Amino acid sequence: MTYQLNDRPVDWQPVARPERVVLQGKFVQLEPLDASRHGDDLWHALQGPDSDPKLWAYLAVGPFLERAEFDAWLAANQASADPLFFSVIDKASQRAVGLLSYLRITPKDGTIEIGHIAFGRVMQRSPGSTETLWLLANYAMSELGYRRLEWKCNAQNARSMRAAERLGFVQEGIFRQHMVVKGCNRDTAWFSIVDSEWPRCRDAFKRWLDDANFDSNGQQINSLETLRKQ
Repeated sequence: MTYQLNDRPVDWQPVARPERVVLQGKFVQLEPLDASRHGDDLWHALQGPDSDPKLWAYLAVGPFLERAEFDAWLAANQASADPLFFSVIDKASQRAVGLLSYLRITPKDGTIEIGHIAFGRVMQRSPGSTETLWLLANYAMSELGYRRLEWKCNAQNARSMRAAERLGFVQEGIFRQHMVVKGCNRDTAWFSIVDSEWPRCRDAFKRWLDDANFDSNGQQINSLETLRKQ
């Protein structure tokens, strides 16, 4: 049997790593995580009385019973280069309302993942949450030139699975018994957007975020899924 290696040659050069930059949107801006500046807001958003009780169910850490433990987690995340964490700042309130990161950053292959997503309740199902993912996706794919953007989650996490599909990620399969998280088995669902798919996703994001796509009550007129098909 003869094997053909490199049967799909690509004109490819390694890309740069993402930097600790500020990414500006209409509803939110993403800032490099700063535990001292963002800590109070994030504690309120993620652990306060109005936080989502289901937030920590599928994350590898939390919930935190003590503020000191939470602050230590934030400080470790701030110091990390991979994962590279950003705080989500709501422009209306100027408060940090969530955080997320790039991870598994591999410039030589042009692959990068978005994960560790922890949004306060005010962010969930909001235009700001969609814009947050758009800002990170666009920085990686359009500005830095990555060729594969990944999303992974617990296969039992229906909310994350649905979010990935809504954002345009394509499910690639289930990795059975992939991890042990909080003492439990985790089957992991893998999703991706590759560079050939990105222009369609990019254009749909832009059209979805346009003012013309929202009615007088702030409700979307066309969904992301619909706009990707147009």
